[in-house]
Amino acid sequence: MAWAKKPGDSNNVGFMRWLALVLVLVLLSGFWCVSGVKEGKRNAYATMMYVGTPRDYEFYIAIRVLLKSLATLDAQADLVVIASLDVPPRWIRALEKEDGAKVVRVENLDNPYKHQDNFDKRFKLSLNKLYAWSLVDYDRVVMLDADNLFLQNTDELFQCGQFCAVFINPCVFHTGLFVLQPSMTVFKDMVHELRNGRENPDGADQGFIASYFPELLDKPMFHPPPNGTKLDGTYRLPLGYQMDASYYYLKLRWSIPCGPNSVITFPGAPWLKPWYWWSWPVLPLGLQWHDKRRQTLGYGAEMAVILIQSAIYLGIIAMTRFARPSLSKLCYRRSDKSINLVQNILKLVALWSILAAYTTPFFIIPHTVHPLLGWPLYLLGVFALCSIAVNAFLLPMLPVLMPWLGITGALIVMAFPWYSDGVVRALCVFGYAFCAAPCVWASMTRIMAGLHQSLEREAFLPRLGESSPPSWFNKLY
Repeated sequence: MAWAKKPGDSNNVGFMRWLALVLVLVLLSGFWCVSGVKEGKRNAYATMMYVGTPRDYEFYIAIRVLLKSLATLDAQADLVVIASLDVPPRWIRALEKEDGAKVVRVENLDNPYKHQDNFDKRFKLSLNKLYAWSLVDYDRVVMLDADNLFLQNTDELFQCGQFCAVFINPCVFHTGLFVLQPSMTVFKDMVHELRNGRENPDGADQGFIASYFPELLDKPMFHPPPNGTKLDGTYRLPLGYQMDASYYYLKLRWSIPCGPNSVITFPGAPWLKPWYWWSWPVLPLGLQWHDKRRQTLGYGAEMAVILIQSAIYLGIIAMTRFARPSLSKLCYRRSDKSINLVQNILKLVALWSILAAYTTPFFIIPHTVHPLLGWPLYLLGVFALCSIAVNAFLLPMLPVLMPWLGITGALIVMAFPWYSDGVVRALCVFGYAFCAAPCVWASMTRIMAGLHQSLEREAFLPRLGESSPPSWFNKLY
């Protein structure tokens, strides 16, 4: 018996075909979306991190600010950190979970140039930067140092060729930012050249990479194609991608006509990197870096230390104001023969205590706090510790605090925002120092005279059995 065709069968077949077509379209659109995401992440901004120097934490903070700044600029690329195996796990977790970075763990490359006469120990592990060529999951990588400050999105750099870098020096390109096409062949060849002792003028990544690409100076300038295609070959990058901060300080403004003003770099003195609180107002651009940190990472990690130190300094000031301690209660003359030795020792102790009052707060303040937190805390700490020296050795207050006033004045002169250019600013700072020097010298003379007078008094070192001096002598204010 043949099956009779029901009237609804044709409708069911049509419905199933329509449903199958919809499913196919959904799957294809999903595939296209996934492939689009992968295409958008075929490039990476990368930096490196290693430990073993006194400044590891400072560079860790700098790298985090760099990554967060790139994220705020909507960089359409992965953020990669090439981290050595000895980087603390808590730092790795913060980079991955809080900053959204992909961390690639690597072994430190041995530096064969570490015995050169001109070798700087802080660059011992900088050759880890060569691992950037091993990131073969990406079409292009922009390799960065931690001291880069991005002003705008630079994703057009991913259109550059196999190697591109900026010449901030007329003859040698800078490796603080460069574009590369990852290649295991190139990476293995670089490692081979390391082992064979390829010539390296400075023993660091700068000299090695410059010797590996010696003909870059003769290459054409990079201009990103408007259609978004990637170029082949090697190119010089416009100076606007690595604006040396020293160019700014000359005129107190940027005047770089070639290329976009996109990235600032801070080569030079290692202790004047922009993340150190004392770098501003010595270097005006330090405040811009801290503005980036304030907008991204914040200062929560250091605030507890800042508050504790502030409370300690205020407690010291209150104690010296009301308790008024004095060494006159602790010292006495044992014999006339030893008095000169005791006086000389006390003079030396007094001078060292004043010097310690001006230097100790500088070293214990967290190095990466905002300058508008660091400098007031430093001045508060100096004032508190100077008050101990003043009370202990019965010294006049104003001469001891004269360098404190001089430092405050210097900060005001350097931070003055209306200089016409950097030359005028430098001349004003020099003029202020020239005028302040005699005052500081006079204060030192007054301190020595006051200390000598206090030591000569019977009241400061009373003989055993003799009466104490009048109470007004120990008054400090």
